[in-house]
Amino acid sequence: MVPVESELFSRFGQDRQAGTVIFKEGDEGDQMFIIQGGRVKVSRLIGGKEQLLAVLGKGDFFGEMALVTRERRTATVTTLEPVRLLAFNQEGFLGMINKNPKIALNIIDKLCRRLSNANQHLRHLARKDARGLIAMNLRLGFQAAGGRGLELERTVEEFARNLELEPGQVRGVLEEFERSGIVRLASGSLELADEAGLDLISEPLGV
Repeated sequence: MVPVESELFSRFGQDRQAGTVIFKEGDEGDQMFIIQGGRVKVSRLIGGKEQLLAVLGKGDFFGEMALVTRERRTATVTTLEPVRLLAFNQEGFLGMINKNPKIALNIIDKLCRRLSNANQHLRHLARKDARGLIAMNLRLGFQAAGGRGLELERTVEEFARNLELEPGQVRGVLEEFERSGIVRLASGSLELADEAGLDLISEPLGV
C-alpha cells in the first residue's frame, strides 16, 4: 500500500467526487495518479460500447504510461465513489520515489500483477475459453458494483457483445456457475456467492 503522507498530499493531492472523469481515452496527459482512498473504474470504447477493463482501489495507480511514452490516454478513468489521489508529473514522481523507495517497489509489484492478468486474458482468448472470459468479466463487474448484484439480462447482453459470444452461450455458462454455487440468481439479479471459486475459473493453467 502507498501510505498517505501529509507532505505528499499537500503538494500532489486531489479530492474528486463520485462520477468524475479523471481523463478520457484519447486525451493528452503528463500525469500519473496513485489512489489514496476510494475506487475508480478503467474502461475503453469498443465498437461504440463501454468495456470495463479494471476496478482500482487504495494503493493502486493509473496513467503511468504518460510519464514514459507521452502518448494519448488509452482508456477512460472514472471515479466510482469519492476518491483521494496523488497526481505526479515525471519530475514529481522521480523525486517521490527517490525519497520513498518502498513506493517504487510497490509499483513494480503491481505492474507485474497487471502483466499476469493480461497473460491470463490472452490464454483464455487463445483457447476460446468462454468460461474463463466470462469469469474474468464477472469478477470485474462485481468489483465495480461494490457488493451489489448485476442485472442478469444486461450482463448477458454486454458479455455476448463484448466477448463475441452467443447470448445462449453466456446464459449457459452463468447457469453453470449458479449450479456450482459460484453465483446466485435472485429476482433477475446475479449475486456473487463464491469469490474464490470465481477466481479459480478466471485463472487459467499455464501454457
